[in-house]
Amino acid sequence: MKDNLAYASVDAPTDVDDAQPATTLANTEFLLDLKHGLARQQKSISPKYFYDAEGSRLFDQICLLPEYYPTRTELGILQRHAREMAMHMGPHAEIIEFGAGSMQKVRLLLDAMDRPQRYIPLDISGEHLFDAAETLRHAYPALAVEPLVADYTRDLVLPPDVPPEGRRVGFFPGSTLGNFEPLDALRFMRMCAKTLQGGALILGADLVKDPDTLHAAYNDAQRVTADFNRNILVRANRELGANFQLEQFAHSAFYNAPCQRIEMHLMSRCAQKVRVGDASYTFAQGETLHTENSYKFTVDGLQQLAQRAGFAPGPSWTDPEHKFCLLWLDAPKSRSHA
Repeated sequence: MKDNLAYASVDAPTDVDDAQPATTLANTEFLLDLKHGLARQQKSISPKYFYDAEGSRLFDQICLLPEYYPTRTELGILQRHAREMAMHMGPHAEIIEFGAGSMQKVRLLLDAMDRPQRYIPLDISGEHLFDAAETLRHAYPALAVEPLVADYTRDLVLPPDVPPEGRRVGFFPGSTLGNFEPLDALRFMRMCAKTLQGGALILGADLVKDPDTLHAAYNDAQRVTADFNRNILVRANRELGANFQLEQFAHSAFYNAPCQRIEMHLMSRCAQKVRVGDASYTFAQGETLHTENSYKFTVDGLQQLAQRAGFAPGPSWTDPEHKFCLLWLDAPKSRSHA
C-alpha cells in the first residue's frame, strides 16, 4: 500500500550535535533495550516502556473511550461478582496488584472484602503509583497501603510477612498477561504461583472475539491510542537524547487472527535515520517499530496455562457477551510443574 502514502522522504538528522545527548540515563535498561530492539530485523521495544507518567495518564484516557470495551467490561464483572471473589479470599486477606495503575478496579474488591489487612500495588511508573496510592489511603484509612515501584516481569522481592490470619491474593486485571509472548506468560505465571504459595491469583483476560470489535478498540476516533503509542518515542527523546521525528511515525494497530493477537506498531512514513545514544538506525518507508502485542484468550486455554504454571484453577466469571473474563486460581503450597 506504499503507493497511497503521501509522505515526504526526509532523513531525520543523525549528527551528534542535532539533538540533546543522553547523559545520566545513558546506561539505563531503557537505553540498552531500545538499542537492542532497533538492531533486530523486526525492530521492537517492550511495551513496559509506555508507562512513564504521561503514558500512564494517556492509558487512563484510553480506558474511558467508547471503543475501548475491556475496562468497563471488567469493571462490570467485578461489580457483579466481587462478593463471590471476596468469599474465596476469606477474612484478613491482603492483595498484591501487578501493574496497579490508577487502582480503580481494586476498590471493588476492597469494598467487598472482610477486613482486608494490606494492599501492595506494584507498578513501573513511580510517580503515577505514589499519587494513586495516596488517593487510595484517603479513601481507605484503615487499610495499610504499601506501594512498590517494581518491574513485575522480573523476580519479585515482596514484603515477607504474610498476614497471619489471612491469605495473600494476587490481582492481575486488565488482560496485561496478553502483552507477554506465550513462553514469557508461562514464566510470569510460574513466578506468581511461587510468590503466592498458599494464596491465590485473580486474573483478568480479554477473550477472542470478532476482529471489528478488536480493531476499533485499538484505533479510537480521538486517536488517544495513537498518542499513547507514540509517547514511547517522546520518552526516548526526553530520557535518552534520541532524535525520533514524531510526525514521521504513524500509529498502526491490527488483529493478527492466526496468532490471536492485536499488534501495535509505529510505522515509518518515510526513509529515515534515527540516532539513539552513540548509534544510528535506518528505517525504510513503511518499516515498523513493533511496540506491543495483546494476545486474546479462551477460558479453557487460560485454565490450561494456569495448570502448567502450578495453579489449581477455580471458578471463572465473564460478562453476558463473553468479551472478558476473570479467573480464580489457587496457588498450592506444594506444586509440580508440567
